Amino acid sequence: MGILSRFKNIMSANINAVLDRMEDPAKMIDQTLRQLANDLAAVKKETAGIMAEESRTRREADANQAEVNKNMDMARKALQAGNEDHARVFLNKKNELEATGVELQKLAEAAQQNAVQMRQMHDKLVRDINALRSRQATIKSNLAVAKATERVNQSGAAGSRAEGALQAFSRFEAQAQERLDRARALGQLNEVPKDEAAALADLYKNGGGAALDDELAALKAEMGLAPAVPVEDEIAALYAELDAEPIPN
Repeated sequence: MGILSRFKNIMSANINAVLDRMEDPAKMIDQTLRQLANDLAAVKKETAGIMAEESRTRREADANQAEVNKNMDMARKALQAGNEDHARVFLNKKNELEATGVELQKLAEAAQQNAVQMRQMHDKLVRDINALRSRQATIKSNLAVAKATERVNQSGAAGSRAEGALQAFSRFEAQAQERLDRARALGQLNEVPKDEAAALADLYKNGGGAALDDELAALKAEMGLAPAVPVEDEIAALYAELDAEPIPN
C-alpha cells in the first residue's frame, strides 16, 4: 500500500487513544514509534518526487496557457491585417490548446493536492512521534518508580519476616527457660528431706558438741563480742537455774 493511499489512516489515527487501550503501553509505544519512523521515512522519500511532479505539471499547464494567449493574439493581429483565414488558423490552434489545458490543469491540481497531503502527513507524523517520545519517557519513568517501589515492598516484607523470626525466637527462648525452671523445681521436690536429728546425732557421737561450743566461745571473746565463759560454768549455771542435778559422767 502506497504512502498516499494510507493518508486517511495516518491522519485519523489517535495515538493517545490507542495507547490508553493497550495493556502494555510501553511495548506498544516502541512498536508504534518504529512504524511511524518507517512512515516518516517513506513520506520524506516520496515527497521530493511528488513536489517535483507538482512543479512539472504546473509548468506544463502554465506553458500551455501561454500558447493559448499567444494564438489569441496572433488571431487578433491577422484580423487587423485583414486576413481572416489566418485568424481562423490561430483560433483553431487556440481551441486545441485550451482543450489540452483542461487536462493539464487537472493534472497540476492533482499533483498539488498530493503535495499538500504529503506535507500534512509529514507534519502529523512528526507530531505523533514527538508525542509518543514524550509519553515513552513518562512511562519509562513510571515503570522505574514502580520497580523501585516493588523492591522497597519486597525489602519491607523481608524485614517483617526477620522481625517475625526474632519474635518467634524470643518466644522459643522464653518457653525453654520456663521448661528449665519447671525441671529445677521438680528436682528440688524430689530431693530427700534433710534429717537434722541424724546430723546432730553424728555430731554428738563424735564428741564434737562441747568442743564446738568451747571454740565458738573463744572466737567470740577474741572478737570482743562476749566474754569467754567456760562452757562447763555455763552448763552448771543452767543446772542451777533449772534446780536440777548434773548428770554424772
